[in-house]
Amino acid sequence: MKPRIVIPQAAPKAYQALVNLEKYISSTSLTPEHKELIKIRASQINGCAYCINMHTADARKYGISEQRIYLISAWREADVYTEEEKAILALTEQVTLIPNHVSDEVYQNAASLFDDKYLAEIILAIITINSWNRLAITTGLRAV
Repeated sequence: MKPRIVIPQAAPKAYQALVNLEKYISSTSLTPEHKELIKIRASQINGCAYCINMHTADARKYGISEQRIYLISAWREADVYTEEEKAILALTEQVTLIPNHVSDEVYQNAASLFDDKYLAEIILAIITINSWNRLAITTGLRAV
């Protein structure tokens, strides 16, 4: 692959804004498990090997089991996730695949399980990882 633009060099203020959004997500009340489930699932959907590699390693650091990491892409058929985690994964999929819209059923299920603040943090975490995925894929970042 030919070298591509390096966003932090070409648009440092814009890149810093994305970094600041990530810092906000890091400071929220979202559990590390919820954050990593969101990051891994969105990255899988988007096909971002760089982010999958990074966030599966982070998930292991937070004590998420290999089984739970391996089964994320097939979470509907796995009995290793809580009701809350399944709601987060469903919302992550629908926000990531936004042209299909977020169904009332998926949204209302998540809203019934989380208070408004936590739900807002979930949605912002999903939006943030999707931004990082798009930046990594577009600029050609590779998993090593």
